[in-house]
This record gives sequence, C-alpha cells and structure tokens, in this order.
Amino acid sequence: MTVISSDAAGGTQVVAFMDMLAVAEGTSTSPITRCDGYDVIVTGVDGRHLFDDFSTHPFENGRSSIVVNSKGLTSNASGRYQHMLKDWPHYRDLLRLSDFGPLSQDRWCIQLLKERRAIQPLLDGDLATAIARCTNIWASLPGNNYGQPQHTFDMLRAAFILNGGNPC
Repeated sequence: MTVISSDAAGGTQVVAFMDMLAVAEGTSTSPITRCDGYDVIVTGVDGRHLFDDFSTHPFENGRSSIVVNSKGLTSNASGRYQHMLKDWPHYRDLLRLSDFGPLSQDRWCIQLLKERRAIQPLLDGDLATAIARCTNIWASLPGNNYGQPQHTFDMLRAAFILNGGNPC
C-alpha cells in the first residue's frame, strides 16, 4: 500500500491506481522486497536487486545501470514506481523532495499522474483512459512500444479493484 494517505494523494481512486502500478511493475509483489516495493531495483539478467539507502536515487552516486536483457539493454529504474535516474533531478527539485523514500516516491508518482492528466479520469472511474494516458511512462501498461511485457487491461482492472478502486 502507498505510504501517502488517500486524502493527500487526491482520493481512494488515485491510491488504488498507484497500488495497481506497483503490482503491474512487479515491485510490490517482488519476493525480495522488504518495503512493499519501495526498495526494488529493476530485475536484470543477473537477478533481482534491492536498495536500502533512501537518501537519494540509488543510481545517483555512480552505481552502474542493470543489464536487463541479452542484447545489453540497461536500466536504472528504481523504487515502487520504477523511477528513472534521468528524471530524478527534475522531480527532486520540482517537488522539493528531501530523499528517495517511500513518501517521496509516492509524491513523484502523483505528479506524473497529474502531468499525464490521469487524475480526473480516475476520479470519474474511467480506468481505461487513466491507463492509456500513462502508457508512455510505465512499460508494464498496455499500448506502449517499449518491447517489454505488458499486462492486460483485465489484469490491471482486477488489481485496481483489489486495491480499493471503483472503475465504471
């Protein structure tokens, strides 16, 4: 579950969507997480990875990106919502985040939902529109061209409902 309250997030629907994202990204369901996905680094060809220092993005201090496939593709996606290092300075400064802890990760996720104009559809129960507006951010959502496994709308809808969401 999110660390941020549903009131601070903008409502139960928003929190349910965030929890659905964590399921879709495989962070909150990772067998190695000790912190509901907030401590998960993208899985690489060499296995699963965690971090325990939340003072900054885990790759900010020079850690090498993780090799994620046999073609040599690398990633530094980290945390519950798999935030990328390239975006960290912008959102850290924009949101005045003091660290990369769970609350900061939640606040960053909400900012992304606002920027993609996904909040109002969520409040209206329009899960399909909210997902469609976020596909360019999260590779696990259907409708993008990242070449990574995508979940079906039905699976995402079930995760949304399981986490307290109410789609139309």
